[in-house]
Amino acid sequence: MKYKRSNRIAELTRIFIENPRTTYQLSFFSDKFQVAKSSVSEDITILEEYFEEQGLGSIVSSAGAAGGVKYIPRMRVEEARKWMLTALEKLAVAERILPGGYLYMSDLLGEPAFISGVGRIFSEAFADSGADMILTVETKGIPIALATAKYLNIPVVVARRDSKVTEGTTVSVNYVSGTSHRIQTMSLARRSIGQYRKAIILDDFMKAGGTTKGMINLLQEFQSECVGVGVLMEMSEPSNKLVSDYISLAKLTKVDELNKRIFAELGSFFI
Repeated sequence: MKYKRSNRIAELTRIFIENPRTTYQLSFFSDKFQVAKSSVSEDITILEEYFEEQGLGSIVSSAGAAGGVKYIPRMRVEEARKWMLTALEKLAVAERILPGGYLYMSDLLGEPAFISGVGRIFSEAFADSGADMILTVETKGIPIALATAKYLNIPVVVARRDSKVTEGTTVSVNYVSGTSHRIQTMSLARRSIGQYRKAIILDDFMKAGGTTKGMINLLQEFQSECVGVGVLMEMSEPSNKLVSDYISLAKLTKVDELNKRIFAELGSFFI
């Protein structure tokens, strides 16, 4: 099937958007569309200009035998800020207040559009981190990690609260939970990391940072490095977290349970 130029550009858009950071040789598109490589190059140039104008990212070319073109998703900080301000309106609803000053967020963490937006922002935040994997702990951090992994095109590894026989041999560490202030355990299968050595740690919520600290320690057991930490929402107190180098998309400054009021603001990523 021979494609018209409009159809080629539409198909190129679909392929790049669905497969970010995946390198394609021009011959792949030339064979697919049954046109010369020069025609494909012209199509990609048109698409590259459009992506840049709309702030969707860029199409990067690389030379050599292993070279080709790939789409790098990006998100302008102004766009991310606007999106997060809208998200804060959804988060700061009185009905979300839970005992102890926590917020119910499970519905949003299961909403594809919300999770996709969070993933886009985190992928922008860690675009140049050099990470080759994302580590999170079950369960609420998983959708955030998967959404981010889609844009960065790297795998997700999930640390478990309880080891499973289906995981095979595991490595476990103890940590103090910032929520319950109890010593807890998390484990990771020995086979899970493999050749991956640089990880981004993502989670949905941070109070004191105990869980994040546990994941950092767990990575060290695999001789792996944490190159970035991100949380959807952090609590302003305690101010002295167990981890210092992290970014948040939102900060919960106060929950007035008596008057059913939530005070939240943009997180450190936007400062």
